[in-house]
Amino acid sequence: MSELKTKKNDGSVEDFLNSVENPKRKSDAFEILELMKDVTGERPMMWGKSLVGFGSYDYKYASGKAGSWFLTGFSPRKQSMTLYIMPGFERYEELMSNLGKYKTGKSCLYVNKLEDVDLDVLRELVKLSADQMRKK
Repeated sequence: MSELKTKKNDGSVEDFLNSVENPKRKSDAFEILELMKDVTGERPMMWGKSLVGFGSYDYKYASGKAGSWFLTGFSPRKQSMTLYIMPGFERYEELMSNLGKYKTGKSCLYVNKLEDVDLDVLRELVKLSADQMRKK
């Protein structure tokens, strides 16, 4: 069974965010860092080389594969800011309709710039998502 490559580590979150080349993406990343710290009450940690995660939970699949992952997190990617909403988005349809301009993947929320979204709605989405993952 293969081992998950992306793990929590002691890398510096601040150094990582300061290495972001795009000044707007860097500024947005520090704003999201503060939002997620405030909402989760968790200390940010690096997961792999490019993910900032908050808290953690353990999982085990029916196949026997098990591991740990963060409750919520983000990565300031070149193309867009990626926020990880681990339970997915189906249960949050009303919030999503008020969020603003974004795209989604299974558990990824892609935002070009924070001005494109309502930060109060984003804060609530992150809170509900982290709370849901804590219940698992």
